[in-house]
Amino acid sequence: MNLRFLGHSAFQFVTGGRSILVDPFIAGNPTCPVGTAELPADVIVVTHAHGDHWGSTMDFALKGALVISTPEICAYAQAHGAKHTRAMNIGGTASYDWGSVYMTPAWHSNSFPDGTYGGMPTGIVLELDGRRIYHAGDTNFFSDMALIGERGLDLALLPIGDNYTMGPAEALRAAAALRPKRVIPMHYNTFPGIRQDAQAFVDDCGAHEIAALALKPGETLSL
Repeated sequence: MNLRFLGHSAFQFVTGGRSILVDPFIAGNPTCPVGTAELPADVIVVTHAHGDHWGSTMDFALKGALVISTPEICAYAQAHGAKHTRAMNIGGTASYDWGSVYMTPAWHSNSFPDGTYGGMPTGIVLELDGRRIYHAGDTNFFSDMALIGERGLDLALLPIGDNYTMGPAEALRAAAALRPKRVIPMHYNTFPGIRQDAQAFVDDCGAHEIAALALKPGETLSL
């Protein structure tokens, strides 16, 4: 199973011939190395409706991709032409032949670029090829991350940009609570307000015996 970082909080997972995108902020993302036309997508998972996460969801949905998200986000996608959606909510699991999506809480706000309310923001735990990957979405640190970590995480994708989400210090606390085998920082350096030194965060993780890796947009990791 391969993971590709697409910049900001966007990731592609390729497993069993399927391409799964999480928070596909592709068009308009100054750090994304590819365009929507170059990116296959069978499944789109959306943590919340802000433009830098909802992103290019409809470009893929109108081509037939399955959209997995909260009821509010799926209803919005359907109203704009999506044919295949799976509405779920926090605590629920959506299972498929390629793996599963478990939905977690996240502490954040949530609305679409046009102002439509987007429901509760979320994080997700993807289970693919026997690996468990936690994508925190946009959030601060919260103590119940320790319960998410009890699932046994191979990888945690954590925002470090500060201002709109937790910054590096809180992300380090989150990593300690989650206890994943590895951490990858996200949601930083896309815009001036979220400038961070990702390598400094990785080094801080290492000083606390937490394995971490900062990927450049376009880089791939095999899990």
